[in-house]
Amino acid sequence: MLEVAKVQPEDVDYDLGSGDGHIVTMAAQKFSAHAVGVELDSDLNQKSSERVRKLGLQGRAQIIHENMLKANVRPATVVTLYLLTAVNERLRPTLKRELCSGARIVSHDFQVPGWRPAEVVEVTIEN
Repeated sequence: MLEVAKVQPEDVDYDLGSGDGHIVTMAAQKFSAHAVGVELDSDLNQKSSERVRKLGLQGRAQIIHENMLKANVRPATVVTLYLLTAVNERLRPTLKRELCSGARIVSHDFQVPGWRPAEVVEVTIEN
């Protein structure tokens, strides 16, 4: 997802529903971007925050314990989503209102209803 978004060090990636924080830590480590995960689940929030600390990424990555539907995403230049279509639909008005022109949104597997993707990438993983 981060490669598809062409994440660069100057980017700020917001991963909404960040779960275990994998995308957040990858954005900070591999792409040198600033990354923010938004995760409501207390256990996942705690585990992913600990992962950020263990990897020494506190200066480039953080996990916010918040409802993604209420999160301030204005600083984002990239938004990564791995959420159901119905959740993406609920997020769309916030993304439309708050994101700056040129911000990139990458959704894994699920559409954002009402928006046509600029690009669809199919990835095949070889075993």
